Amino acid sequence: MGRMGLQAMPLAMLLLACAGGTSNEAQARDSASSKMPFATAEVADFDQPWAIEFLPGSGRRLTDLALVTEKSGALWLVDSRDGSKRAVAGAPAAKVAGQGGLGDVVVHPDFAANRRVYISFVEAGEGGTSGAALGYGTLALDGQPRIENFRVIWRQSPKVEGNGHFAHRIAFGPDGFLYVTSGDRQKFDPAQDLGGNLGKVLRLTAEGAPAPGNPWASRGGVAREFYSIGHRNQLGLDFAPDGRLWAVEMGPKHGDELNLIVAGRNYGWPRVSNGSHYDGRDIPDHKPGDGYEAPKAWWDPAISPGGMLIYDGAMFKGWRGDALIAGLSGQSLSHVDIEGDRVVARHDFPMGARIRAVEEGPEGALYVLEDGGRGSGGRLLRLTPTRQ
Repeated sequence: MGRMGLQAMPLAMLLLACAGGTSNEAQARDSASSKMPFATAEVADFDQPWAIEFLPGSGRRLTDLALVTEKSGALWLVDSRDGSKRAVAGAPAAKVAGQGGLGDVVVHPDFAANRRVYISFVEAGEGGTSGAALGYGTLALDGQPRIENFRVIWRQSPKVEGNGHFAHRIAFGPDGFLYVTSGDRQKFDPAQDLGGNLGKVLRLTAEGAPAPGNPWASRGGVAREFYSIGHRNQLGLDFAPDGRLWAVEMGPKHGDELNLIVAGRNYGWPRVSNGSHYDGRDIPDHKPGDGYEAPKAWWDPAISPGGMLIYDGAMFKGWRGDALIAGLSGQSLSHVDIEGDRVVARHDFPMGARIRAVEEGPEGALYVLEDGGRGSGGRLLRLTPTRQ
């Protein structure tokens, strides 16, 4: 794998811009971060929460109300001020097995007018197969909170056997289109197969149709959905304030990646990776000129990334445009310092529990979802700065 030099480096310097190594500036600013830059407060408790989305108010301001999904199929409306929560009826019925269940939740950019909420989930197929799906409904808050008139607008194709690598993170772009991650379902080769949408980042209209101008549109069929290909299990997806799209991807053994997603690019899985197969078999590393888009940062040892946020607030000074990445096996929250299209530093903060998701809340505070531990099924925590 050619990682001997990297393994000998301090944790703080693992790993930036695999194609070019770390700059002197990045090395000077990188740290393994024993000093925590935030204070932590418990807000509420859940059972294997998977995603959180704050409801918008007027203008750019967020309300204190957020939707939280649980993998088991429950959808909650939580008030971040006091942690009170109410069950939301009408969520889609999910097949709960392995990594699958109820998934991501986002609101439409014009939520104030249409009250539309998008939810991803895993649905059963024929013959023991399953696949991710995406749909939307209208959020009603009079009486019991509920999702009304939910309809499915997109499905993974083909449905396959197994209960892993669904990905199904969703984000609206500044162009108004819907971006969806579709994992390889632990089947490897479909990530390079243009006849199915596994192992891809997709770009869709708000109604689920292929967005106009997609890179593989001329091939017809399902390829009209594709924005990028060659992905494994992209569990975090977000746009930076400058409009760039970033994704964090759970790799094989010690190959987690932070990728800048560019239309029409092939990110190489399973043909190249900076990790190895779990059985020890080698995978060729990314190399300049190999025809594949290399990650901007990668992790060895792995952190098993969950969700990701590109920060757009003001509460954490100097963090705007940087990535905050949830670490599952790493039990960490990673702050990745991004300048334009470059990663220049990384700080990994120990959290003492598996972290599933991170989101920006009102006034720029950070909210993280634990994936269980500490005698809890998964707490919602609020992080605020301790120093500026």
